[in-house]
Amino acid sequence: MSARLLLLCPGQGGQHRGMFDLARTDARGAALIDACALSAGDPDALFANRHAQPAIVGATLAMWEALRPRLPAPALVAGYSVGELAAYGVAGAWKAPDTVRLAARRAQCMDAAAAATSPQALVAISGLLLDRAGTLAAACGFAIAIATGDDSCIAGGLEATLAALEQAVSLAGGRLQRLPVGIASHTALMSTAVAPFAEALLAAPFHPPACAVLAGISAESVTGQARAVASLSRQLSEPIVWSECMDAAAEAGMTVALELGPGAALARMLQARHPHIACRSVADFRSLDGIVAWLGRHLDQMPVA
Repeated sequence: MSARLLLLCPGQGGQHRGMFDLARTDARGAALIDACALSAGDPDALFANRHAQPAIVGATLAMWEALRPRLPAPALVAGYSVGELAAYGVAGAWKAPDTVRLAARRAQCMDAAAAATSPQALVAISGLLLDRAGTLAAACGFAIAIATGDDSCIAGGLEATLAALEQAVSLAGGRLQRLPVGIASHTALMSTAVAPFAEALLAAPFHPPACAVLAGISAESVTGQARAVASLSRQLSEPIVWSECMDAAAEAGMTVALELGPGAALARMLQARHPHIACRSVADFRSLDGIVAWLGRHLDQMPVA
């Protein structure tokens, strides 16, 4: 049944050169990719913010466009970081070309904010309870950017104090890994990006979404334009409570989840936190038929292709 299907839209980290290939095997997916002038870009720039954000959003939307005629409508959509913008595109709130343009504008606003300070860094911290990680991060000038679990998080801050944080985390028995993102997303260092991005969101034609989208900063279900704009713009400088988003999806009765890719991090996190939810990513499959067949085994009702 459609009320059981959750769609997940990833953020940065899983992008790769072939991230459009599977969607291109479908005429609708290929048409969207061409209409939005999407490409993975130069391999050396694959993780540059200005290229990564519109490419990831576009890849997510193209995959949904390829699958949409063959699947039931989702009951809920959730997106991680820039994936939250893609989630509104999946839900139909913004048309695909507008959503990709908004992703490019989002990257511009964030890059401008980052340029106003010394080099920034984003890191993953694991093996420490969230409160402890937050205390250590704050002592080193970092802040929690995304709460991903009870003992894992993403933190952002200035590169100049990264070594101190790495040492503090190690001494406390935790692990730290630097991420290939050169901006301190979802921290106060992005505060100057909020207003210009909100302005861009308000200027883009908004349509009533086909289903609710989970707000990353609150895990609340959103359908209206005002709350969508507020959530999407505020999340640039406020922490995302992804662990609470996963819990909200479980509480809403989701039993099947498909991550639209690129990457499979969201499916893995949800499966680990809520094992009763069947989770896969499109990255796990070699064909669209394989995705549809897997969903068909976990949903009570599937439309005829």
